[in-house]
Amino acid sequence: MDRRGFLKTSAGAAAGMTVLSALDASTAFAAPRSFADDVMSQHYPFALPALGYAENAVEPAVDAQTMSIHHDKHHAAYVTNLNKALETQPTLHGRTLRELLTGLSTLPDGVRTAVRNNGGGHANHALYWTLLAPGGAKAPGGALASAIMRDFGSVAQCTAALKAAGLAQFGSGWTWLVRDGGGKLSVRGSANQDTPLTDGAKPIVGVDVWEHAYYLKYQNRRADYLDAVLGALNWDAASAAFA
Repeated sequence: MDRRGFLKTSAGAAAGMTVLSALDASTAFAAPRSFADDVMSQHYPFALPALGYAENAVEPAVDAQTMSIHHDKHHAAYVTNLNKALETQPTLHGRTLRELLTGLSTLPDGVRTAVRNNGGGHANHALYWTLLAPGGAKAPGGALASAIMRDFGSVAQCTAALKAAGLAQFGSGWTWLVRDGGGKLSVRGSANQDTPLTDGAKPIVGVDVWEHAYYLKYQNRRADYLDAVLGALNWDAASAAFA
């Protein structure tokens, strides 16, 4: 191939890569938008969906190694253990993850704790990955922004409340922005893998404050981790959860 042909071919390849990159970015953003709802509609046997974007896509807020271990190991373990807990409960196989968690008190004693821990872990992480998806608005908009202004006074105060709840959570748990049945927003913390769904609240933003979510990069600096993740939130995903 002569130099002119090489340059032409190279330019075409570069343009193709640009198009592919744009498509990949679009796909990476579009997939997580429905990730949480898809997971909540699952029933036995439950499955771990692909993350939907590159493991390094959230850097520097969350490093690639943490994303890989967190999704592929920790989240996967919740799915495996949830399936194991329900394996001998055929009457529960038709219930969706949402139905299991909102109806936790109706489950047999022998599986209730396992569903609470592992079903909660599956649901909580599904929302978390959505909120970390690259792209999207970096500030709330529309109806969610109006609700935040109404109930917190400003986005900054809402974010500060989320950080404070995350710092106040002793040991493992989550910090949440939730909507109650009347539409009012509030911030709360929860232990372990408990989900607001069990109490009848709708999770809008959930940030994992288990040490495995941040220790490789931030060690004991939970405050730094919370600042980074809250600054990287995909508020379009939060608005979709709110709606």
